[in-house]
Amino acid sequence: MSITKSLQRSRQRRTWRVRNQVRRSASGRLRLSVFRSNKHISAQVIDDASGQTVAAASSTEKDLRGQLKNGGNVGAATVVGKTLGERCAQKGITEVVFDRGQYRYHGRVAALADGARAAGLQF
Repeated sequence: MSITKSLQRSRQRRTWRVRNQVRRSASGRLRLSVFRSNKHISAQVIDDASGQTVAAASSTEKDLRGQLKNGGNVGAATVVGKTLGERCAQKGITEVVFDRGQYRYHGRVAALADGARAAGLQF
């Protein structure tokens, strides 16, 4: 097995481990899932019972791209978090459980979470 395969497998196992812990502790709440790349960040609120995405926000959206100088920094993550929080508030969602995926709760991931909290989401 090459290094990339083993690295990919360990990342996938970490993602599953975090997601399963989040689902166990969710107790019926929706899950806020984060995806981070080098250039952009996105987040979505998922209803695991029905498998549906309830709300989403990304730094690749046209209206957000005009506000952002760079889509892959802490400032962009904060704006995406605030936008997602506002969209959830419009749909009446106040409580979610945070799924960081394979990423550490640091930097852009933490900034997205802080932005969502600033917009009114509780987790």
